[in-house]
Amino acid sequence: MKRSKHRGHKEDRNGDEPAILETENLDRQGMFMGGGPDPDTISLASVTAVTTNVSNKRSKPDIKMEPSSGRPVDYQVSVTVIEARQLIGLNMDPMVCVEIGEDKKYTSMKESTNCPYYNEYFVFDFHVPPDVMFDKILKLSVIHSKNLLRSGTLVGMFKLDVGTIYYQPEHQFYHKWALLTDPDDITAGCKGYVKCDIAVVAKGDNIKTPHKANEQDEDDIEGNLLIPEGVPAERQWARYYLKIYRAEGLPRMNTSIMANVKKAFIGENKDLVDPYVQVLFAGQKGKTSVQKSCYEPIWNEQIVFTEMFPPLCKRMKIQIRDSDKVNDVAIGTHFLDLRTISNDGDKGFLPTLGPAWVNMYGSTRTYSLMDEYQELNEGQGEGVSFRARLLVSLGVEILDPSSPDITSSTDVQLEGVPNISETATGKVEEFFLFGSFLEATMIDRKIGDKPINFEVTIGYYGNEIDGVAKPKGKKGNSDEEETELIHNSSDEEMDNDGDLTSVATTPPMKPVITDRNYFHLPYFERKPCIYIKSWWQDQRRRLFNANIIDNIADQLEDGLNDVQEIIKTEKAYPERRLRGVLEELSQGCSQFLSLANQDQNQAGRTKLDRERLKLCMSEVENIGQQAKAMRSQVKKSTVRDKLKLAQNFLSKLRFLANEPQHSVPDVFIWMICNGKRIAYARVPSKDILFSSIDEEQGKDCGKVKTIFLRIPGKKGFGPAGWTVQSKIEIYLWLGLNRQRKDYLSGLPNGFEENKLSRGPGLPCSPPISLTYMMKQIFQLRVHMYQARSLFAADSTGLSDPFARVFFSTQTQVTEILAETLCPTWDQLLVLENVELFGEATELRDDPPIIVIEIYDQDTGKADFMGRTFAKPVVKMADEHYGPPRFPPQLEYYQIYRGNCTAGEMLAAFELLQIGPNGKADLPPIDGPTDMDRGPILPVPLGIRPVLSKYRIEVLFWGLRDLKRVNLAQVDRPRVDIECAGKGIQSALISNYKKNPNFSTLVKWFEVDLPENELLHPPLNIRVVDCRAFGRYTLVGSNAVTTLRKFIYRGADKQANNYTTTEEIIVVNMEPDPACKKMETVVKLDSCSDAVVKVEDDDKDGKGKKKKRKKGDEAEEEELDESMLDWWSKYFVSIETLTEALKAQEAALSDSEDKEDADITDGDIKPDDSPVKGTKRGKGKKKRQVLDPFEKKKPKLDELKVYPKELEGEFDSFEDWLHSFNLFRGKGGDDDDQNVTDEDRIVGKFKGSLCMYKVSDDTQRDMSFDSNMGMFQNIPHNDPINILVRIYVIRATDLHPADINGKADPYIAIRLGKTEIKDKENYISKQLNPLFGKSFDVEATFPMDSTLAVSIYDWDLVGTDDLIGETKLDLENRFYSKHRATCGITRNYAIHGYNVWRDPMKPTQILAKLCKEGKLDGPHYGPGGRVKVENRVFMAPTEIEDENGLKKQTDEHLALTVLKHWEEIPRVGCKLVPEHVETRPLLHPDKPGIEQGRIEMWVDMFPKDMTAPGPALDISPRKPKKFELRVIIWNTDEVVLEDDDIFTGEKSSDIFVRGWLKGQQEDKQDTDVHYHSITGEGNFNWRFVYPFDYLMAEEKIVISKKESMFAWDETEYKIPIRLNLQVWDADHFSADDFLGAIELDLNRFPRGAKTPKQCSIEMVTNESEMPTVSIFKQKRIKGWWPFVARNEDDEFELTGKVEAELHLLTGEEAEKSPVGEGRNEPDPLEKPNRPDIALLWFLIPFKAAKHLLCDQYRWLTIKIVTALLLLAILGLFLYNMPGYMVKKMLGA
Repeated sequence: MKRSKHRGHKEDRNGDEPAILETENLDRQGMFMGGGPDPDTISLASVTAVTTNVSNKRSKPDIKMEPSSGRPVDYQVSVTVIEARQLIGLNMDPMVCVEIGEDKKYTSMKESTNCPYYNEYFVFDFHVPPDVMFDKILKLSVIHSKNLLRSGTLVGMFKLDVGTIYYQPEHQFYHKWALLTDPDDITAGCKGYVKCDIAVVAKGDNIKTPHKANEQDEDDIEGNLLIPEGVPAERQWARYYLKIYRAEGLPRMNTSIMANVKKAFIGENKDLVDPYVQVLFAGQKGKTSVQKSCYEPIWNEQIVFTEMFPPLCKRMKIQIRDSDKVNDVAIGTHFLDLRTISNDGDKGFLPTLGPAWVNMYGSTRTYSLMDEYQELNEGQGEGVSFRARLLVSLGVEILDPSSPDITSSTDVQLEGVPNISETATGKVEEFFLFGSFLEATMIDRKIGDKPINFEVTIGYYGNEIDGVAKPKGKKGNSDEEETELIHNSSDEEMDNDGDLTSVATTPPMKPVITDRNYFHLPYFERKPCIYIKSWWQDQRRRLFNANIIDNIADQLEDGLNDVQEIIKTEKAYPERRLRGVLEELSQGCSQFLSLANQDQNQAGRTKLDRERLKLCMSEVENIGQQAKAMRSQVKKSTVRDKLKLAQNFLSKLRFLANEPQHSVPDVFIWMICNGKRIAYARVPSKDILFSSIDEEQGKDCGKVKTIFLRIPGKKGFGPAGWTVQSKIEIYLWLGLNRQRKDYLSGLPNGFEENKLSRGPGLPCSPPISLTYMMKQIFQLRVHMYQARSLFAADSTGLSDPFARVFFSTQTQVTEILAETLCPTWDQLLVLENVELFGEATELRDDPPIIVIEIYDQDTGKADFMGRTFAKPVVKMADEHYGPPRFPPQLEYYQIYRGNCTAGEMLAAFELLQIGPNGKADLPPIDGPTDMDRGPILPVPLGIRPVLSKYRIEVLFWGLRDLKRVNLAQVDRPRVDIECAGKGIQSALISNYKKNPNFSTLVKWFEVDLPENELLHPPLNIRVVDCRAFGRYTLVGSNAVTTLRKFIYRGADKQANNYTTTEEIIVVNMEPDPACKKMETVVKLDSCSDAVVKVEDDDKDGKGKKKKRKKGDEAEEEELDESMLDWWSKYFVSIETLTEALKAQEAALSDSEDKEDADITDGDIKPDDSPVKGTKRGKGKKKRQVLDPFEKKKPKLDELKVYPKELEGEFDSFEDWLHSFNLFRGKGGDDDDQNVTDEDRIVGKFKGSLCMYKVSDDTQRDMSFDSNMGMFQNIPHNDPINILVRIYVIRATDLHPADINGKADPYIAIRLGKTEIKDKENYISKQLNPLFGKSFDVEATFPMDSTLAVSIYDWDLVGTDDLIGETKLDLENRFYSKHRATCGITRNYAIHGYNVWRDPMKPTQILAKLCKEGKLDGPHYGPGGRVKVENRVFMAPTEIEDENGLKKQTDEHLALTVLKHWEEIPRVGCKLVPEHVETRPLLHPDKPGIEQGRIEMWVDMFPKDMTAPGPALDISPRKPKKFELRVIIWNTDEVVLEDDDIFTGEKSSDIFVRGWLKGQQEDKQDTDVHYHSITGEGNFNWRFVYPFDYLMAEEKIVISKKESMFAWDETEYKIPIRLNLQVWDADHFSADDFLGAIELDLNRFPRGAKTPKQCSIEMVTNESEMPTVSIFKQKRIKGWWPFVARNEDDEFELTGKVEAELHLLTGEEAEKSPVGEGRNEPDPLEKPNRPDIALLWFLIPFKAAKHLLCDQYRWLTIKIVTALLLLAILGLFLYNMPGYMVKKMLGA
């Protein structure tokens, strides 16, 4: 298998390897290139052929053995809910619920607001297969007033699947607004927005967090909606109609035990399955009805989903399930990917499908009670057998919410649909599948030696259990076994055309031993065949189109691999090959356009077929045109960029080739041993489909294909799945029965067919076996030279590798080399008398493949370490053995272990035909020249590489962080270096604890190495511990696989010309002429991106950016130096970084369109040098800062904020001292591939290597120290004392450690034996803590060289948990030429916030660097010039001290040189600037997944130099105390809420309530203005709100306990917003809310002068209004509107308020106190309200008088009269009975 980049596609296509043409093959290529080779199409630089398919009889094998899907992976989903806005509802108490699958997490509840601010962070951890993960639905819902007793009401929700997030750039949405809708009322529209960050990380992904930008631009909600690129912002509701017609081919099965019992008792023979279909989509579930006892159920039902369109959920899961009383089980699952059945382009189409059959695959069709592969039926992992097919169709209808007949809920509905005609899915045709097994080898010995046979099935045909169902009453018999067929041939039921229906299995055969691991089946010349007839709808056009596109894609992929190979092996002219590839691509595309449009009116064509054809035609045409255009632009310099673009074509083509509507099911091949199914292979039917047009034909149709059978299901993961179960060479052909005349034409020639004996006159049937008459005898020579980077299979971290070569039925083994990962076998293996069947010429062009497996020899058994394939170069008996093809060249082959690479092997293979004269004609084999190796043949001279003598010098510096070995500490280590059999040992470290450095620094040895650098063997580094009694223990080892970076190339001409030329280059440091002369010369910065101005907007001096139009520069204010601090500098720098990152993104998107996006290769031009970096790609970083005048920015001195570790920017500081990790222990297996490499590290070896060819004329410099060899001028490695000063600024996005979803972080620092835990200063309940602390630690190198900075979570009880930690190698930083000890500031200042903090001044540093680099200089000249070597720099020469006096200094000059040190010839390199680095925090239990980030920097000062000054003060800014006084003067036009009971007049009892957001408990109310009839209210009432405010961050700081049980106060930072509400007071019921306004006090609309000018626009159209900030204006008075939402959810004006806002600092407020309300001091006068308003208790009387006396006088009189009459009557009736009795008795 050639080394090549393998596609990480979910389904690995068969044939991943590059078709690479060889120079020698050009003559042969001519055959199919049509004429002589065009130099563009075939690169003359191409590499030897591994898989050049010329005779096209063989397909390329697939090397990856393991199923890629279905293996569980670690995922972490992090969601930050920042805030919500515009929630619909009045005065609500909202909380947000985040739900992924079953897991739910809630934010806290915010009271009485509809724009709550949360800023809460949630993390969900999962360990599931990718498919399962990406189908999970993430729901964000806002719930109103939920508490312990009630579940709350849903305001609105938003959902999307996790896959959508994962496929975003950087796997995340950052600061985006999710639009909420109400699933129960789809006519309602938007219910509000939630702003959040969502990220999905799998192991090994790293997420770049964009730096926190300022809030302004994100307030544009519409522009920042949480939807993927390309989805429209206005999503509409739509109905998804999934029609389910019927299913067929269900396996004969039953899952309930009861049924079996019932069957046994009653003996009824019903269909034992009760199927129904269940559909999951966007978190909703729909089901059809259950069809009782039915193997061919017919439903004719449709499931209707209502969901937004386009949906943010990619897949619909359709599952046939068996209904059962105990538990329902899945029979089969199909996923509909909506991306493949719709297109969002201009000429796009809505999702549509069918009516079409979809095939479902899953576990085997044999029925067993406990199905061990059940998860395959659930759609997890690759199905191993056909399960059923289902006839479905899908349509989507966009809803118009205004039409009246729409049901407004989104519940799933089930409706009936009419039956569908038989022909709707196409005409049923008879298909014929033929297969022939040419070879079955490498059968795993564990299977046992019982007879083995193979079964081939297509759909439900060919399966022994099902028998054969033929459509329309055609019944055929399906006796399987050949023997039986022969016996029963007389009474065999014939098909109409006299064929047997099928022979689906080969006869059983006992396997024969190949070697200790494998059997093979002795087919020899008799090859068994199978054939199956099946009936399917004829939808071949779909497969043909997919095949054409696939063929184009395969050709493109091979070509691109080829180009990569040329670049990698540094051969000439990769651009020619790429041009050729693009030429082929555009030809292929035009061919597709001519072929794809046929068979337009075939039966069963669906809307999707037509739409997809249009889409494919336009896309492919597009790709063809782009390829054509690109071809002319390919130049040597742009090859890599164009290669990337071509990769995009490839993924687009692969996507187009994926056909969503199935037709013919896939073919499965099973190996059955003794009736038990062992292993399988799945062959897509389109790959073997026949067409008379070559381009449409499947790539494996009518070809011999090597297939490796796999273990089904989960067992196939990991080591079990890596051993080949069986390797078969099989020939397959699938086509219509009527096209079958050529079905044998692709087989190797020279066979006879063996058919069943039939009666005379009957047409012949297909053969049941083939007998080969021709066979060729070959000798295979395998030249195994060496392997490198093999897998560590033993606990020592090494292996004992040997290789086993398989070819046909033979095998050979190399010798075992002990204890190495880089064996050089240098061995020739000869496989004699290999018999191959077929014609000689075919075998020459297309020999079978060789499989090489590498094992680790252990006592007893060998462990599998990896496998690769190769094709030999073939020489026929009549050919000459000589150039160009012979002897073959050694090549690297990539070794695979499962799906992962596991090293590479250098070898060559030749297959030589033995002619009539026997072996005499073969080139002679030199006998064993190696006497000491016995009868082992070495690789012959013409093939082994040409060697030269090299000297390898090794710098031994020291060993670090060695772990214990077998529980004993390492005490006396030594390093052994070995390369190509020669080696050297370091001096012994006598006491590792005391001093882990070596006493002798440099040693060397000489070795013979290949001239070709690509063939250099690895260099092995081993560390052994010398114990007592002469024992040695291996501590750890490292193999340096590529020595190229250590090859010393000698000072080439270019480097020298600096010193020889006398020309002097003046580096012009003048700032842009556009820049005005600045007041203080100190501020002048030489770097073109730094001349920026500052305005002091606020007296706090935090240098906030001012929104200002470009023109008015006059408004410059002087910056108050004394107010500035380190944080001012930090925040400005963060802003610069954010802008830079944005500009970089913009530049990236531009550069894809532009041609000239490449950066010059480091040729430094003096004029633009500050901008270009010395390394490629660094230029990108700074390019966008070029124009500092676009945006006004404070002219503060900035530092450099790196959004990553400093090491990433400076190449790990390995400029001369390299760290080699030492490994020990077994390598990790696939589950945890990356993890274990970390776990296996047992320490580091520090040192370096230098290798060069030995020649006599190596010229030496005068001061050359011969002991040091090439390592001149390096410092000594004696112990040195250092003061390390660690500054930790803040941590962001920490992983929550407590149940409440928060953490209480504090810093812990570990360096050597010193450990500092800053426990008492933990920060309560904060995931983004601001630390602002510095720590001083004394250390001694080399003992204490690794600094660990950890963040722990403080716990009241129990131990504190580690959240994450980061480790820094201080030693490499200290010794690096980049001078990472103390960053160089932008400017030199001796006081103020930017004070120089290095004990050495710039002049001293410069002098030291010049001395060390043996440079001429520095020479300071007059007029602010300095000369170093041949460069002249200019800068100002004056500096101000604290008192403002100016004095002369050279420091600015020196600093200018230091900042441009990378331009100094010979020794220049970029010096580390003053910086802040952002380091990821990692946790040992969750390797590879970031647990947060920390911003920090480290300074180091040697103790033997001047002591540094005190540490910078970076403690967090204390919030400043302010007081906001709000006077509510009047209201007007307030809506009138109350009806007067009697008078019917409308009135309101108005009062105003106000509070600062976050301080709800401090809400204040005015008194009530009763009975306002006009909506006018007079108050003269003062609210007073004290608050703490951080100017720089524009947030108020609140500390409060979260709950009554909280241990301590938690600090919150929230934007400063004033809420004012107007209410109507009620005595006996709750007050009525009338309206509200929320003012962001940094940016709010200026109040109107009069109530008339005050309009609702001030709220709805806020962005266009002139805004003010209370922090600038201090005092403001005006009218503002109150608004509320009406029934239609639109804002309406509900009143106006005249208010006065007055902001005072804490001190000012103390000096002039005021009372709240109208109280002393400074009381406000009482408002002048109408007297009626005061006598509220008189109102009822007045109202009564008005009613009775005026309005209803007569009515009142009548009522009173009537009442009197009634009273008299009542009295009469009451008294009469008693009175009568009295009278009667005469009392």
